[in-house]
Amino acid sequence: MASTAVAGGQVLDGSNPTVARVRQLIGGPEYCQDGWSRCWEEGVTPWDLGQPTPAVVELAKSGTLPGDAATVLVPGCGAGYDVVALSGPGRFVVGLDICESAVAKAKQWSAAAAADASLFAFVAADFFTWEPPELFDLIFDYTFFCAFHPSMRPAWAKRMADLLKPNGELITLMYLAEGQEAGPPFNTTVLDYEEVLKPLGFVITCIQDNDVAVKRRQGMEKIARWKRMASPTNLDSEE
Repeated sequence: MASTAVAGGQVLDGSNPTVARVRQLIGGPEYCQDGWSRCWEEGVTPWDLGQPTPAVVELAKSGTLPGDAATVLVPGCGAGYDVVALSGPGRFVVGLDICESAVAKAKQWSAAAAADASLFAFVAADFFTWEPPELFDLIFDYTFFCAFHPSMRPAWAKRMADLLKPNGELITLMYLAEGQEAGPPFNTTVLDYEEVLKPLGFVITCIQDNDVAVKRRQGMEKIARWKRMASPTNLDSEE
């Protein structure tokens, strides 16, 4: 597998100035609102496809997503393309982002796309402290886990468990650029996900290559579907 990918015509490896700038802006291990806001303000957003992720479009068409008044969360939603693509009759989607300018762009884009605003909402808040009115049936994570410093991954997993309903599903579209020390912005492997999710009762029910990845990410993505086999309350009582 190649150890590099291309975004905006640039190679995403340790020498890529775009990735270097992202890491410079977001700073250290802390999930910094100001840093991510500056990324959007400067247009340093190599993760932004400018359209819904093809895999999300396929998932929405697959008939395998929860319906019947299901609620879905897309943390780190950015410009909101995937939020709109996942929404539909019987499925309400919440797009969450710490950056107010990203949420503003999401609202502007979805309005211009004439999307049905009754099927989704955008919220500007911190994933780690935000308290939704109810738990979710499904959470979709893409270019979100890889945005965190590795030291924050256990907290990411705990938060996923806290926000999912018992037996809820987590879908991770994993960007796996091997040998890429700089990541985009941090490198990830399947094992990285397993190490923090399995102790909280998550099991992989399906994992496959993303055959519809955009050209610059082909061969570097896998889709994993996880089910949390116990409720957060039960797990917490066992610790």
